[in-house]
Amino acid sequence: MTSAQRDFLPGRSARAAAHRAVDLLEALLVPEPSVPGVRAVLEAHGETDVLLGSEDVASLREGAVELREVFAAEDVAEAAGVLNRLLAKYAHPPRLTSHDAAFGWHLHVDAADDGPWGAWLVTSSALALAVLLADRQTPPGGLCAATGCGKPFAHLGGGSPRRYCSTRCATRERVAAHRRRS
Repeated sequence: MTSAQRDFLPGRSARAAAHRAVDLLEALLVPEPSVPGVRAVLEAHGETDVLLGSEDVASLREGAVELREVFAAEDVAEAAGVLNRLLAKYAHPPRLTSHDAAFGWHLHVDAADDGPWGAWLVTSSALALAVLLADRQTPPGGLCAATGCGKPFAHLGGGSPRRYCSTRCATRERVAAHRRRS
């Protein structure tokens, strides 16, 4: 995989990068994430020619554990604090690079063009989530409130703040609440 494919590119919106982060967290925050499963998520988000080994998935999982803290934040100030901590720990001064002619000039905020996968996940995702927080002045996501779920989700649309990762979880909770009342 070329590092140009691993960057937060202008052509990739903060929304798309946040969606990719959520999908990766879902694949990585399981007891034993699989290389093919993580590769499939990356490829589904346009990351082609992905070369991953078990060490790479372990690095990604470590980054996912740290990144999950953003989604667990109770309010915007806590989410901003977590994002600031992650960016201070992982991000480096922005730089423009054109190492891949197919992508032209683009922004890097990680330490190296071909740095560790975990640092890439945290850096690119934290940057995207910080943009969403700054744009909306609300936490960029949350953890599903459905009993036994707890999956992270991003707030990508307008309207009321989300409480559930999917309509399936929301419906299951509404039905359970209705049954308790009946």
